[in-house]
Amino acid sequence: MLLLLALHAVTAPLLPAGARRLGDRVWYAAALVPLLTLAWSAYHTAGVLDGRPPEEDLPWAGTLGLAVDLRLDALSLLMLWIVTGVGVAVLLYARHYTAHDHGREAALMLAFAGAMTGLVLADNLFLLYVFWEATTVVSFLLIAGRGARGERRAAAFRALLVTTTGGLAMLLGFVLLGRAAGTYRISSLVADPPSGGTTSAAVVLVLVGVLAKSAQMPLHGWLPAAMVAPTPVSAYLHAAAMVKAGVYLVARLAPGFADSPPWRPVLLTAALVSLLLAAWRALRETDLKRLLAYGTISELGLLLALFGAGNRTAALAGAAFLAAHAAFKSTLFLTVGVIDHQTGTRTIGELSGLARRMPLLFATAALAAASMAGLPPLAGYVAKEAALEAFLPGSHGTTWPLPAVAAGAALTVAYTARFLRGAFGGRAADGTGRHTDRPAPGFVAPATALAAAGLPLGIGCAGLGAVAQVYADELPEHRPHPYELALWHGWTPALGLSALTLAAGLALYAAVTVHRGPAPPGTPYTDRVHARLRGGLDAAALWFTGRTQVGSLPVYLTVLLLTVAAVVGTAAAVLPQPLGPLHWTSSAVEVPVAAGALAATVAVLRTRHRLTGTLLVGAVGYAVAVLFLLRGAPDLALTQFLVETMTLVVIVLVLRRMPPRFTPARSAWPARVARAVAAGSLGCLVAVLALVTTSAPHLPSVSGGYAALAPETGAGNLVNAIVVDFRALDTLGESAVLLVTAIGVVSLVRVWTRGVPDAPEHAPRPRAAPPVAHWDEPTGKWLPGADERPGEERSVLLEVVTRLLFPSALVLSLFLLFSGHSRPGGGFAGGLVASQAFVLRYLVGGRAGLGAALPVGSGTVAGTGFALCSATALLPVFAGAPPLTSVTVHTHLPVLGTVEFATSLFFDVGVYVLVVGVTLKLLSAVGVSLGRAPAEQSGARP
Repeated sequence: MLLLLALHAVTAPLLPAGARRLGDRVWYAAALVPLLTLAWSAYHTAGVLDGRPPEEDLPWAGTLGLAVDLRLDALSLLMLWIVTGVGVAVLLYARHYTAHDHGREAALMLAFAGAMTGLVLADNLFLLYVFWEATTVVSFLLIAGRGARGERRAAAFRALLVTTTGGLAMLLGFVLLGRAAGTYRISSLVADPPSGGTTSAAVVLVLVGVLAKSAQMPLHGWLPAAMVAPTPVSAYLHAAAMVKAGVYLVARLAPGFADSPPWRPVLLTAALVSLLLAAWRALRETDLKRLLAYGTISELGLLLALFGAGNRTAALAGAAFLAAHAAFKSTLFLTVGVIDHQTGTRTIGELSGLARRMPLLFATAALAAASMAGLPPLAGYVAKEAALEAFLPGSHGTTWPLPAVAAGAALTVAYTARFLRGAFGGRAADGTGRHTDRPAPGFVAPATALAAAGLPLGIGCAGLGAVAQVYADELPEHRPHPYELALWHGWTPALGLSALTLAAGLALYAAVTVHRGPAPPGTPYTDRVHARLRGGLDAAALWFTGRTQVGSLPVYLTVLLLTVAAVVGTAAAVLPQPLGPLHWTSSAVEVPVAAGALAATVAVLRTRHRLTGTLLVGAVGYAVAVLFLLRGAPDLALTQFLVETMTLVVIVLVLRRMPPRFTPARSAWPARVARAVAAGSLGCLVAVLALVTTSAPHLPSVSGGYAALAPETGAGNLVNAIVVDFRALDTLGESAVLLVTAIGVVSLVRVWTRGVPDAPEHAPRPRAAPPVAHWDEPTGKWLPGADERPGEERSVLLEVVTRLLFPSALVLSLFLLFSGHSRPGGGFAGGLVASQAFVLRYLVGGRAGLGAALPVGSGTVAGTGFALCSATALLPVFAGAPPLTSVTVHTHLPVLGTVEFATSLFFDVGVYVLVVGVTLKLLSAVGVSLGRAPAEQSGARP
């Protein structure tokens, strides 16, 4: 299962490049991946039916409940057939439908298929949520299109807003469920569900996410709006797969939570209201895709009602209707796509005579429509009869939804007739119709295959019932004889009710057509409500932003400091901690160092020079590093020294472009008072917290456990073992943040440099240097690039010193890197030392000198470092171990003798390379923005 997900993840990014060679045939390559997934699921069908579901577990952070748990049971198998089967058909159809940008569209469609595959296989709540939101993101990209504006972008934003908001509520519900049950594994959670008020609140939050994802009222408006997307997207995402994610989640949780107090009232009410109102709205639509969209909302309501009822017969009917709906509804969407592609319209009233001009397409649509209306011997009929049977009074289950289900079935027949008549019959408004060409057979074949699937699913419903029954048996049965899927159950009340709904639906269609006409209903109420809500949200955001984002960094900093002081200070006051004995100092040497730090702090407040203030702040940092050293923390002291040095260098480079003195204008006294209060409050708070945390009695230190486990890592330096072994996941996350920050800084600099004016075309050139060298202008070249600097900026002494120090600093950085596992140092400290060597080289030789020292792009270096960290984290997975697992290696080399090292060393090497690359990237950005004049920077780019 992991390999299947990896296959989707690897193949999708390659499709844009493949499209340049294959053209529209890239869709065949995309369809091959879900086809392989379908074959894999078919291979495991026998094991699933025998009660042996395949499972795969990949531990990640067990104490946090984070794991990649995958499981293929009967419900997952059914959904996987839908995702892959419809996916193959839609991808083959898209080859004929898509006119351009094949690579991007194929990649996104395959990425969606991978996200849905992961969603239905996930057996962990957090993993399911990750794939849930992945489908949302891919849906946004597919609806919005590349560079599209206006209606498509608005529809994409609307879908993203509604589904993501519901997803956040669902995530909170997942957290509450997992905390209440003590596990985040879905199969364990359903087998032994928790109870109580927390569980009830969690169920409501999860159902909010379900209703948003499955477009149930009042959260349904995004689905009809999304019909501006291309037809393959509508057929795959918004008919067969993504909108069924909510249905799948309800079906997954129903065996454990159907008896939870809020489950049935919330779910059945929203589902049945959507079933009726959306079906009625479909009768009034003139756009064929929007008609099908409202029909989808109605049918999703029926699915949620069936799975949410919490009994075996309803679950069996839900599983049958799940498969039938995917087949007939995706077929009808693909049919509308062919009509729109060939005629240029999909509006009822502008189409006529298509049944004669496109007989194969008409037969395909008629077969799918018959299944949607519930005609035998198709799968839709089997599912409709089972749904009616599930709510009949004799079933001893939940019976009050029966009138709504029957009315919904009648309305479905009515809008099915409206669809067929509007798409293939009647006459155009002007009596002429539209000239159309017959579509290519390959264009219609995928829809025909999906429509034809309704016949074996109906006639051979025993096969579908075998899979559905394995899932349905998890729910209680309220009838003496278990219900089975079949085409013929005799002359039953369900059969009579099914025939009655068919007749009522046809009569309703005739009445609506004759008495009300096909006039469009105008802007839907929900669309107007959404537009007003979005307008109000935008207005509120503008009002709030205009009063808080005033463009003043001191104001922002003051607000942040006061907020932190108020929140943390209030918490500390409400929850006082008993203080133990205070240890002010452990050595007399600390007193003058601390006094020096305080004196430098006071001097910072008094200085008016930027450079002086920067140096004084650096002095405070160096004093703190000395205190760390005196307290027995050499690793921390070394890191502090190196960070302070690098910070000073970068700030000094920045100060070259700024005035030497701080702004002479003094702020008004209220502003000065507010800043003083903020700074003083936060300073006192930090001091108090430092005393409390170091003096309060507490449980045994965590470091004791680290020290006991350190021998397992083969490390003599406990700090390094924590960074690259015990808390390596934190380090990996911090590395990603560091890389993203560097990219953001460089991007901002690029934006700024675009506004720098170029040098005038006829600007006077600088006068050539005299041929005779002067005593204050060195002519030798100790380092590459040194002669590119103006003579007044060159220093032979600095060039000589740099030539000597540069290799020495690199050797020292490598020593800190490789000795860090047993002595003070490590990848971060070593990377900082190497970075300072490159900074020194840049100061002397500029870009040319830096390029000679490291002829590789800074982005390549940084990316290589992060890739090495990630590869070291993931390689243990292929050996069957958890990620970030390290082992100690003992080997004997001919010259060096016995060598012992931990594989976490490679992780540390990645950190080293990443720090060097990020520093070079930032240095490149600083170098661009700190040129001597704007004219000299105009052509520079980091």
